[in-house]
Amino acid sequence: MSRKARKTDKDQIVHREDGNILQALGVTRTVVRPREEVDIQLREDRIGRYFKKYLNKFVFVEFSEEFMAANKAGDLMRGVPIPLRRKEVKEFSGGKGIDFLVLAENMAWVMGCDPHFKYTKDYCAILKKLYNYKLYEGMMKEGRDAAEHGEMDNACIHFRAALCMKHDYMHAMYSYARACRVMYEHSKNEEYIGRFKAEAVDWFEILTETHPRFAMGYYYLGYSYLNMGLYGKAKIAWQNFLKFGRNGKDRREITKRLEQIAHPVAIEDGCLKIGAGRYEEGIDILEPYLKSQYKDWWPLHYYLGRGYVQAGEIAEAVAEFKKVLMANGSHLETMKELLEIYEEQDDKANIKKYSEKIKMIEEAQAEDQAKLVEDTQKENKRLEDEEPEPIPEDARESFDTSELDEFEPESALAAADEAVEADSDAALAEKAAEEMAEGAEEAAETAEETVAEPAEKGLRKAKVRPRSRKQ
Repeated sequence: MSRKARKTDKDQIVHREDGNILQALGVTRTVVRPREEVDIQLREDRIGRYFKKYLNKFVFVEFSEEFMAANKAGDLMRGVPIPLRRKEVKEFSGGKGIDFLVLAENMAWVMGCDPHFKYTKDYCAILKKLYNYKLYEGMMKEGRDAAEHGEMDNACIHFRAALCMKHDYMHAMYSYARACRVMYEHSKNEEYIGRFKAEAVDWFEILTETHPRFAMGYYYLGYSYLNMGLYGKAKIAWQNFLKFGRNGKDRREITKRLEQIAHPVAIEDGCLKIGAGRYEEGIDILEPYLKSQYKDWWPLHYYLGRGYVQAGEIAEAVAEFKKVLMANGSHLETMKELLEIYEEQDDKANIKKYSEKIKMIEEAQAEDQAKLVEDTQKENKRLEDEEPEPIPEDARESFDTSELDEFEPESALAAADEAVEADSDAALAEKAAEEMAEGAEEAAETAEETVAEPAEKGLRKAKVRPRSRKQ
């Protein structure tokens, strides 16, 4: 092997080793998803249906050749319809002219309402050509201000628009995920809650994967997991928060949360082992909790019962399943476990008893589900068609992101990328962003301290909220 080849091989080995060390320290990204999963213009839009009503406020026009010829982004505007609000059409057709920053705000609304809109890429190209990166900082400011006033649709739309401009923009990812969380927490509609909760969790995950040293992503991700009953995942997220977080008050809060969920994490681990067929390990973990403060948690008895069935200890299993029904009398899975045992024993009396109970509960649940679906669809239609009231002032959260300003880029490469973006147009772009923020008003018309019980699959939901972050 030549000296040059040996040196190249050695450099590659060093690079791989450095990469492994840096990844272990959390300095570089360890998860890189496909672009179609992290780019808001490409990924599935779970919640866009609730924003498309705002598109009805716009009509679309094209600029004249004279205007495009005089504009430095004119070549990008050709054949691209520009959104105008209805009151602006009169000004436009009357020859008064419209400040382009108003048009930029309109484009932001359209992109934020529907990132899959046919001309979103064109709008991004036009705005980048005219205003550079400062424009999506202006979008962020608009979103934060709206959130501070409880106008969460407005906030969410601007955060989504900023993500259209830069799909891995940390400030927008963080604020968008938080906005989705606030929105589902203030809803009673099951479908709305499900869609916004999934969106919030997904973006907190993407945020921590893309910016692995940003502590606040792990802070909120941990609470998201906790309230889904995913104690093990919450523990990992919060351990990462403690690795990178510097705020003493937040660190004390999360340290306390980790202490509170230590036993639920162990119980969840035991349940998962039994679910995976490793029943001996699971039983060994769970049995000690029968003499603890968690002895009344019916999921503990349910999974122990399943473990005993796998171990062939049928009498013990039946005893545990009956404890479940004493605490949760309509738990179908437990009844089905008992029915299967009695069928194997040919216990006709209990076969009849549990068969009838199962049938009765399934029929009642089917009726309840049908009514729930009907009510949810009606409410969902209203949410899709009507603009929501602002969140009450006493329930609002601060969206001040000054805590992000001190965050350092993940790498020298990221810092270099930011430096390239901040070119000689920065001063002009700053002024444009400020004007956009001012013009937007004219353009627009308008945890508990203890951990709850485990969830049905593993552990019950824990309704624990982050500490209020009002300033």
